[in-house]
Amino acid sequence: MATVYDISKYILRKLGPTTHMKLQKLVYYAQAWSLVWDERPLYKSQIEAWANGPVVPGLYRELRGSFRVTPNDLDLGDHRNLTDEERETIDAVLNHYGDKPSQWLSDLTHMEEPWRNARIGVAPGERSKNEITRAAMAEYYGSL
Repeated sequence: MATVYDISKYILRKLGPTTHMKLQKLVYYAQAWSLVWDERPLYKSQIEAWANGPVVPGLYRELRGSFRVTPNDLDLGDHRNLTDEERETIDAVLNHYGDKPSQWLSDLTHMEEPWRNARIGVAPGERSKNEITRAAMAEYYGSL
């Protein structure tokens, strides 16, 4: 199974430099649509419902302090570890979401049930480590 770092490297190679926040949202949507289209997770890392939307904490720690990121900013991961099916899924996600600005993607996640349900009981802007479960993602995005 690929890692979130492998996927991030692939996304950054395809898109070029992008914001850390946008990368977080793209790896989230890649996971969501892999659960629906491929019926399996793309990577093992947990996704948490942070104030600005879904975040993979390990990826955040790796890129902490970086606003704009490139493949060279990641010490971990190798885009060559992806299967053809994984690349196809990520490419479809990038075709749909890749041209959208970071804030637009963040706002979109705030309107969708997986993030909103994981934030129940958490005040706006408050920190949270609540998980956005794969089951919640598969159920919601599978219904679209």
